[in-house]
Amino acid sequence: MARSKRTIRASEIGAFVFCHRAWWYQRRGCHPMNAEALDAGSEYHSANAGRAQFAHVLQFIGWSLMLFSILFLIFSLF
Repeated sequence: MARSKRTIRASEIGAFVFCHRAWWYQRRGCHPMNAEALDAGSEYHSANAGRAQFAHVLQFIGWSLMLFSILFLIFSLF
């Protein structure tokens, strides 16, 4: 029995796990009817990604400052 040499990508596995019917349509070359809404959602998430990453950086700085303050208080007591 010959196997297909087509590579299965991680995004295809994710699509199959999320919705096997959508994966099947995608394999058949069918395009979604709500392509405009999907594109708008992708643009929104791309724009929001920078703000989310900045929030993570600020959170890391906050935790670092809190740890530094606690260590400073501990060592200043001795």
